[in-house]
Amino acid sequence: MAEIILHESLTAISAAEWDAVAAPEQGTDGHAGRPIDPFTTYRFLAALEQSGSTGTGTGWTARPLGLHDKGHLLAVVPLYVKSHSQGEYIFDHGWAQGYERAGGRYYPKLQIASPFTPATGRRFLGPPEYRAPLLEAAIAITAQNRLSSLHATFCTEDEAMALSGLDGTLHRVTQQFHWSNADYTSFDDFLGQLSSRKRKMIRKERETARASGLAIRALTGEAIEPAHWDAFWQFYQDTGARKWGTPYLTRAAFDRFHDTMRNDMLLVIAFDGDRPVAGALNFIGRDTLFGRYWGCVEDHPCLHFELCYYQAMDWAIEHRMARIEAGAQGEHKLARGYLPTPVHSLHWIADAGFRTAIEQYLQEERRAVDEEIEVLTQYGPFRRVQSED
Repeated sequence: MAEIILHESLTAISAAEWDAVAAPEQGTDGHAGRPIDPFTTYRFLAALEQSGSTGTGTGWTARPLGLHDKGHLLAVVPLYVKSHSQGEYIFDHGWAQGYERAGGRYYPKLQIASPFTPATGRRFLGPPEYRAPLLEAAIAITAQNRLSSLHATFCTEDEAMALSGLDGTLHRVTQQFHWSNADYTSFDDFLGQLSSRKRKMIRKERETARASGLAIRALTGEAIEPAHWDAFWQFYQDTGARKWGTPYLTRAAFDRFHDTMRNDMLLVIAFDGDRPVAGALNFIGRDTLFGRYWGCVEDHPCLHFELCYYQAMDWAIEHRMARIEAGAQGEHKLARGYLPTPVHSLHWIADAGFRTAIEQYLQEERRAVDEEIEVLTQYGPFRRVQSED
């Protein structure tokens, strides 16, 4: 008889069991074990837990929710107890403030997510028929423990459409900027699809970055050496301190990534001689390149655009990746070929009155997001007529 178990940590489930439902496509179709989504693999989530990036004192406590039958894992969700709203990227700070001003206690809450990762992927890992039972179980746990809310962030559109409305679950739509590979054969092929003005701008930015005299190397797999992580840690520290105050990942996380995920990573580093001065870290999915972190110890004009966007495009075109997801925020990405794309999440709010208020807010937000996507797409860099110069 099938049963749903709330586990005390990720280590309560074996890597083989987890990946059998999280990434069953690994090792098929000649992709050498490449998962569709590296962020829900056991090796990624375990690296966070084992490195202390999640766990005690971080505000992210793993409580995986598994559906089992006679000891066999059928499906699982990466569920976390959250004591804050940091590292989520589909933010509910305003909801928390409003709820607490009204006398409620918003934290702790439950979060179905890949921590610190604004990348769309399955959140209900396993066959689709198990989504509803797992969500219902997560809602029941939320209600039984008198928690304010349950959230599933960066889920797929399919999951959002299938589960929206279940026991009052709300569907939220926000946006990111993604780049699509229209079967380009080269970066110049991509540039040929842009308006003349945008094409010239990008060429100028690449020329400016290259004029710095820095050597740029794109590294993956065995080409990534432990010393590269020493350099990247400095880059990450600089960016993390400016954006978040305290970086989310520990130094040990990068060592874990090196040990278990370097074949799933693309590290682009700019060198001044032998000295690394800037870098961008990407994770590699089956058909998507996920831009995650950037940092530097020296400022060079246009180097950010070169390492984060144009080098990623070069690599994606060469390796026939379908798209690039470059993370959260950044309308500056629009001029560089990244178009607005809907992003989905699910939310269950325990208090009925507060849930109604959130539902009304989400309806208004959805209309605004739809309008913004339409307007921004019209202002994108691509040619509107084939004959344009």
